[in-house]
Amino acid sequence: MKSRLMIAMSVLAVSLLLGACGSRVKLNEAAVEDRNITGVNAAAASGAAGGAGSAAGSGASSAQGAGVALAPATPAGASIAPSDLTARKGPAAVPSDLALVIYFDYDSFEIKPEFQPVVQGHARYLSVNKDRKLVLEGHTDERGGREYNLALGQKRAESVSRALSVLGVTGAQVESVSFGQETPAATGSDEAAFQKNRRVEFRYR
Repeated sequence: MKSRLMIAMSVLAVSLLLGACGSRVKLNEAAVEDRNITGVNAAAASGAAGGAGSAAGSGASSAQGAGVALAPATPAGASIAPSDLTARKGPAAVPSDLALVIYFDYDSFEIKPEFQPVVQGHARYLSVNKDRKLVLEGHTDERGGREYNLALGQKRAESVSRALSVLGVTGAQVESVSFGQETPAATGSDEAAFQKNRRVEFRYR
């Protein structure tokens, strides 16, 4: 009698032990907390896992609708390539409507009234773009000696440089040079060619 009781108790104990080891929860149904998304509880994450087969676009839309903060395109603390910064800091282009040549009367280095707005426009540009350098090239027509024309071309360039200085441009931004009659803009020995050759050219670098 005692042996039967002992056997029955052993069977009951084994049954209870096996029952305790079993689990009715399937692994693919277990709620998993996604720690990469802030502000979403385990139940919401579980629902998202159930709909994993949906398109990525609709998933992102659902997250935004739930008030989930999506990760930024550039991680916090990420550095920007120096080449990107260089491209952004490049100097502004010279305005296309700003003339790069002004002309002078015969044997004169006085800036004519019609070209004063051109000089003022370059002064404004240089005042804003302090890193730009300007070379003023003085030229003459072919009349007169070589030395005389070199001196006249220099005076023309320097007259423009002085006007820019009066308008606030620093001397470090401007250089004056003379080519005299050596580099004509127009060939010929008539007044039409002479007028085009008596000039100062604005060269940026």
